[in-house]
Amino acid sequence: MKKAILYLNQFFGQIGGEDKADFAPVIEEGLIGPAAELNKKLENAEVTHTIICGDNFMGSKQDEAVETILNFLEDKEFDIFFAGPAFQAGRYGNACGVICKAVKEKFGVPVVSSMHIENPGVEMFRKDVYIFQGGHSAAKMRKDVKTMATFGDKILSGEKLLPAEEEGYFPRGIRHQVWLESKKPASDRVVEMLVKKLNGEEFETELPIPKADRVPIASPVKDLSKATIAIVNTGGIVPVDNPDRIQSASATRWGKYDVSNMERLKGGEFKTIHAGFDPAAADANPNVIVPLDALRAYEKEGKIGKVHEYFYTTVGTGTTQAEAARMGKEIVEHLKEANVDGVIMVST
Repeated sequence: MKKAILYLNQFFGQIGGEDKADFAPVIEEGLIGPAAELNKKLENAEVTHTIICGDNFMGSKQDEAVETILNFLEDKEFDIFFAGPAFQAGRYGNACGVICKAVKEKFGVPVVSSMHIENPGVEMFRKDVYIFQGGHSAAKMRKDVKTMATFGDKILSGEKLLPAEEEGYFPRGIRHQVWLESKKPASDRVVEMLVKKLNGEEFETELPIPKADRVPIASPVKDLSKATIAIVNTGGIVPVDNPDRIQSASATRWGKYDVSNMERLKGGEFKTIHAGFDPAAADANPNVIVPLDALRAYEKEGKIGKVHEYFYTTVGTGTTQAEAARMGKEIVEHLKEANVDGVIMVST
């Protein structure tokens, strides 16, 4: 029987929630959390160990986390490595991608994960990892685990792997030369596609060109000492009554708040409504996410011209790329109207 190992974050590893996001990596013999379901679905392997690491630990101490986990695996026998599913959780998706890539490079075993299409880990690691198109939340856990297990079994049994679109994982940009069973020459196939295109009929290209969503780099601010600087954040800092009813996750709304007469943001007047991190520090001192106090100091020192009268806020966790793009375009219109020269964009 082949052997498999699964990587989980602190939540699915049953360590705790956001308060345990700094949990250092551990390896446990046996099945924890989703490892039990994965083991049940695998036919050609058994899960022997579960690795658990906090999302914040992997994000802030990545080199240490990766080195620790690779050291855990040095004396372990395993034929395949799984991570997740990570659903739409961005930090978890990043962690799964980071450790899968590292394990693949060091041990040469296949690595498999699952993420929602909006998870940033997809674009970051789809070239390095088999990442299956998973659900938005843990409600799809069983389905996503089964998909990972089925593909893992195919790899371990030496079955012929089909193209990404047929298997269900995100295309990795790897092209292979294959012989078609029809043995129809390329000249005939291209003419057939051309005729369909000319007739307005549907056809499927054999060489799809990916569409890259590129944002041009802005020109530098010519003179900061005369520039108006605004603050935009995805950390969910809002007045305590959250007047715009911005969602704590999967946001579709944003807010604009007047700070023209403020030297700094005060705890008790402002707070975070973000559901993706421990709010204690931000609630006590909202300036750790909206650095109004630091910019006021620069303003007095003449390093910048002035701080824009408003700051803009939304929540990043779980927010789709489409919604983020829409809100960004809406905020930009306000910034242009106010003749803002530069933006401090604060994430978490």
